[in-house]
Amino acid sequence: MKIALASDHAGYREKERLKPLLLELGLEIEDLGTISEDSVDYPDYARRVAEMVSRGEAEQGVLVCGSGTGMAITANKVAGVRAAVAWSEEVARLARQHNDANVLALGARTTAPEEIPRIVRAWFETRFEAGRHASRVQKIEQLEKQPRE
Repeated sequence: MKIALASDHAGYREKERLKPLLLELGLEIEDLGTISEDSVDYPDYARRVAEMVSRGEAEQGVLVCGSGTGMAITANKVAGVRAAVAWSEEVARLARQHNDANVLALGARTTAPEEIPRIVRAWFETRFEAGRHASRVQKIEQLEKQPRE
């Protein structure tokens, strides 16, 4: 599976720490930046990942910023993206099982460093359950297609 990976300056160290784990999980990584802890605008990096997922060039995305929230908000503006902020293994599993989330957003400043690898493992080990959840995801997709009033 190919994944798109990015961070802002606040998430840079965690992004770099995640790379060996992602490779261990058998994932192909497309690192879309940033390349240092120098201040950058997180929407630029979230957009890169979201657009890659939306175009089908990556099956999943992983974003890391201070809280995960700004990245998730930005990514969710791109059609076809269902980004979720996960601060625990349970939240990561539920986002995948029930929401078919395809972009994981992590908070480097709000999540204990030892938790992040567990969250990532849970995310990539979990599949969408479909069933009763499929119609709900379809409703989300329909919202994306509706013109704004």
